[in-house]
Amino acid sequence: MQIFRSFIDGDWLKSASGRIVSNVNPADTNDIIGTVELASREEARRAVEAAFNAFRDWKRTPPPARGKIVARAARLMDERKEELAAAITREEGKTLAEARGELTRAINVVEFCAGESRRMVGETIPSELPANFAYTIKEPHGVVAAITPWNFPVAIPAWKIAPALVAGNTVVFKPATLTPKTAVMLIELFNEAGLPPGVLNLVLGSGSEAGDEILNHPAVKAVSFTGSTETGLKIYAQVAPRGVKVQAEMGGKNPVVVLEDCEMALAVESTAQGAFGSTGQRCTATSRAIVIDKIADEFVEKIVERAKSFRLGPGDDPKTDIGPSVDESQFKTVLKYIDIGREDGAELLCGGRRAEGEGLENGWFVEPTVFDRVTTDMRIAREEIFGPVLSVLRVNNYEEAMAVANDSEYGLSSSVFTNDVNSMYQFIEDIETGMTHVNSPTTGGEAHIPFGGIKNTGLGAREQGSTSLDFYTELKVVYIDHTGRKREGNLY
Repeated sequence: MQIFRSFIDGDWLKSASGRIVSNVNPADTNDIIGTVELASREEARRAVEAAFNAFRDWKRTPPPARGKIVARAARLMDERKEELAAAITREEGKTLAEARGELTRAINVVEFCAGESRRMVGETIPSELPANFAYTIKEPHGVVAAITPWNFPVAIPAWKIAPALVAGNTVVFKPATLTPKTAVMLIELFNEAGLPPGVLNLVLGSGSEAGDEILNHPAVKAVSFTGSTETGLKIYAQVAPRGVKVQAEMGGKNPVVVLEDCEMALAVESTAQGAFGSTGQRCTATSRAIVIDKIADEFVEKIVERAKSFRLGPGDDPKTDIGPSVDESQFKTVLKYIDIGREDGAELLCGGRRAEGEGLENGWFVEPTVFDRVTTDMRIAREEIFGPVLSVLRVNNYEEAMAVANDSEYGLSSSVFTNDVNSMYQFIEDIETGMTHVNSPTTGGEAHIPFGGIKNTGLGAREQGSTSLDFYTELKVVYIDHTGRKREGNLY
């Protein structure tokens, strides 16, 4: 059984707190992967101080040299892809196929960010004054805190750590305590790639103690967070008053809109993938299917049939389609929302209970669940569930569909299914989400394309793609006067 410890200033440190938690396989709670030594406030403080002390030299390292180290980390991730995938599956629960997909995304992101090290360009700007030269440069903030969830334990840390390092920042990384093994492996790879001590630090600890200590430390200049809307807004309120930059990717309640002229088989399969893939534990998961009433009966019949066809089981079984909820707490949350759906009057068509069968006895498995005749005032139509639960809302026409789709505090992802080009473009214009898809699931993204949402889903600059360095840099404007004499006249 492994012991997982924090990595501070180039060393793996035994925690002085004396507090430990077990790392448990959610598909088989008898499988104890290891124990996590929870960092104390003092150790979290040491991590920030190590990052602060390392910043000066790391900032002075030429960006292409920083990029070479990050590129080396990407190659090491690729070499250990199967080992990493197995670790993700064992401690988070997703299938091996999904874990491999996550790693492909992570490797692509890190490779892309490494390339951006040679494109940290500013611009030259013509001055209105003679013999004057103006230009801009990008500079790092200093110490960046990266706070990440358990559902993508490699990809999300990778797309925060890589651009932060390339930009010249040092990093304190606090992952979810549910996925310590993958966090430790990721740090090992970046360390092996050649990062100097203190540039990247890992703190394994609770949010209320270690996380709070990191956030309150005056050396932390920026915070990149992925998690619940409630926590993200609390972090913003906590640090923004002292001028700390915040980037937060938070909750989602992502709709698909299914119009009369859709390709029905495609709409059903894409909705099923988005709703039930990764056990619904994605911020981009499909939560609401908004369907024109004329075709709703057919859609509902087929989506229920597809939901019942998924095979549940441990993620390392190649026959498994859907793995477990990540832990008992999330499992109970999903079942609670299913009960709420029943109480509010939604029509439960399939699922709705703990999955039973061979190999499922010791895991947190929930049957893929479909509710029909859901209305916008029901909690299952408004609140993020983070489980394999799909709500079908019936509407009369396109206008009503858009009103329902946009009636949400969230605005991350969306999809429309139609063969009419006019409807496609109208939907793109009308939908209130940061990302949208046409005739494909609400899930997914590419390394070189920005990722993020609006409303209560997103704060700050977008992650990934051409915008990935925006959050991690400040723009400095430079004026050079080469007249050799004092300025005459006024300059605004």
